[in-house]
This record gives sequence, C-alpha cells and structure tokens, in this order.
Amino acid sequence: MLTVMPIPAFQDNYIWVLRQDTQDRVAVVDPGDADPVIAWLEQENLTLDTILVTHHHKDHTGGLRALTERYAPQVYGPANDAIPGIHHRVGEGDECRVLGRRFEVYAVPGHTLDHIAFHAPGTPGLLFAGDTLFSGGCGRLFEGTPLQMQESLAKLDALPEDTLVFAAHEYTLANLAFAAAAEPDNATRDRYRSECQKARDLDRPTLPTTMGRERQINPFLRIGNPGLRETLSQQGPVDDDAAAFATLRAWKDRF
Repeated sequence: MLTVMPIPAFQDNYIWVLRQDTQDRVAVVDPGDADPVIAWLEQENLTLDTILVTHHHKDHTGGLRALTERYAPQVYGPANDAIPGIHHRVGEGDECRVLGRRFEVYAVPGHTLDHIAFHAPGTPGLLFAGDTLFSGGCGRLFEGTPLQMQESLAKLDALPEDTLVFAAHEYTLANLAFAAAAEPDNATRDRYRSECQKARDLDRPTLPTTMGRERQINPFLRIGNPGLRETLSQQGPVDDDAAAFATLRAWKDRF
C-alpha cells in the first residue's frame, strides 16, 4: 500500500513523502530543502528512490543537488533546462512509475509556465498539485495568465471527487478567509474552515484535501456560482467566466 506523509519545510512548505509499506525506498515531491528529508530518511533507515518536481521555484528545487549526490535517485520534472539534475523531463501526456505506481503528468501552467502536476489514478487517486491548486485557493500568477490558470484548474477539476490533493503549502486558513469574503453564503465552507482551524491549533496539516471538497469550497473552482459572481461584480469585470476568474485572482492578490 502506498502511503503519503508530509515533511514540513521553511515556513509553510510540505515536502511529500511516498512510501510503500514493504519497501525501504521512498519518493519525495518538491524537496526545497534537503536537510529535513535527510534527517527523516536517516531516522527511518530508508533511502531515496525517486524525486518528483512540479516547477522551478527554489523552495521546490533547492534540495535537489544534495539529495541526488547522496542517494542517486531518479528525478522527474518539467522540461525546463533551468532546473539542474532532472533525469526525465516530462510534460502533458507523459507517464512515469514511482514505487510501482503509475503516474500521469499534466501540464498546468499559470503559477509558472513550466508547472506540471503528477496524478496517480486509483481509488482514491493521488494528485501532487504543487502550487497550482491549494485547498480553498490557487497559486499566484508569477508567469502565466489568468486564462492559463483557469484552464489548468479545469483539467484538475475533471478528476474524480475522491482524488486526494496534496498541495505544496499550508495556505488553507488564509485561502478560506478570502473564500468567505468572495462567497459569504457557503455553510459547507464554514464548517470546513472550523475543522481546519482545529487542525492547525493542534499543529496538524489541513492537507490532503479532496477534489470533491474543493468543488464545494474553493472559489477558483466555483466561478459560475451566482452568489460568488454577484460579489465579484463589485470588484471588476464578470462578463464571462474568463473575466470573472481574472477578477477573482486579482482580488485575491490584493486581499
């Protein structure tokens, strides 16, 4: 059985660890810092088999050199030569095997132009979304356009509702505060926000979330909701879904 657990890094990053119960080799996703990964591997007496990288930002790639030199894992990542140390450059439609599990690769530009996501089909499926999809939100647009991000989120939104979403940051409470302003009348979101607050009070992660939950509480996946659209009309253009999404993302940037 493949299990997933987080290694906290920096202020709010999660480096996700994939582990097969019967194996002594693991995989990690977006190791921005090698030190906590090495410490955990030594504590558990495990070694590193594979690294998955979603995009080029340093808080996702900073540990690559130290980890590859120490463990010689296979590294899968975007087709971006600016990221050194990637053995397998992958993109839309590609597949890879991690600890025996098949992963699909999706191109999800928006946060960055090289951003990809890794999805393992199954019951439930596993989605490593990097900085594209967060619980209650989506990534800031550093390189891409609102339309690119909207199309990337639509691609992920097509996944089954029980898909587990492993985002790369603990941004949930801040995202839900914005979601409450954008769509005030959402009791499901309010209950979820209370649950997440309790988890954080106990220093527990709010992740993973599920695609089904995000469809109910994430304003960036609910752009057609009438209540959200009415609120958005006070912030900027909402003539169509693309304009409404751009208005929503711009509002979040200044929230």
